[in-house]
Formats: sequence, structure tokens, C-alpha cells
Amino acid sequence: MRRAIPAILLTAVGFVFVWQYEPTIASESVALPPPNTVPALPPSSTQQTAPGTSSAPPADQVRTVNGSAERNRHGTVQVQVVFTGDQITDVKFLQLPNSGPSKMAGPRLVQETLQTQSAAIDTVSGATMTSESYINSLQAAIDAKGA
Repeated sequence: MRRAIPAILLTAVGFVFVWQYEPTIASESVALPPPNTVPALPPSSTQQTAPGTSSAPPADQVRTVNGSAERNRHGTVQVQVVFTGDQITDVKFLQLPNSGPSKMAGPRLVQETLQTQSAAIDTVSGATMTSESYINSLQAAIDAKGA
């Protein structure tokens, strides 16, 4: 009995250390495309604007905007948002931590962004830091676009 108590205590202490351990995970680096890649539209000779007025951009204009690189404890998150007019049509990850929770959260965050068309989305349980970094990078891209 005298040996059982220290063995149980040491086992419990060892379990706590293992339970609290979080491995350091390096984030994957992705080659970044040129900033603000926008397809060039050919000039139209039929469009005339009166002096002193400006023409509004076409509703189907495609614009790609990179969000800010947001660093957290698990790595860096950076998104690239594709806008068609004022609609968010695609979100791609330029940087995402190479961990299970981050890789699981990525598609869910993109899906919710496409549904809400804004950065006002919920965080994914188990990937809170990645979700918060995603939201910050997404909001930076939306702000940079001017929406």
C-alpha cells in the first residue's frame, strides 16, 4: 500500500503533462500570386459617359484580393477572396497551419463565408484560433476591396 500511493500520484502528474502538451506545427508555405490580380477588360468604344459623370464598374467584374497574414499560436492564416461584382464567389487559403483542426475548419469557414457573404461568421469548435485568424484575414480582404 505504501508504494501504491506514490505510483498513483506520479501517474496522475504524468497524465496531466501529456494532456497539456501541444506540439508545435509548422505552417505550409504557399507561393503567393501577384497582388490584386484582375483580368484586363478590353476598352469598349460603345460606352460613352457624359462629362462630369463616372461609369459604375460592371456588376460581373472579377476581382481577387489578398487578406492580411494573421499569425496565431498554431501558424499563419491568410486568405485570397474572389469577388464577382459585390458577391464573394470564392475563398482560397494562401497560408493555413498544417494541423488536423485547421484543415478540418478550412472548408467549413469557406462554406459559411459564401453563405453569409461577410466576415460575420461563427468560429469552428476546436479550431478557435484558426477561425479567428481566418475572420481577421477575410475582413482585411473585404476592407481592401472597398465593400
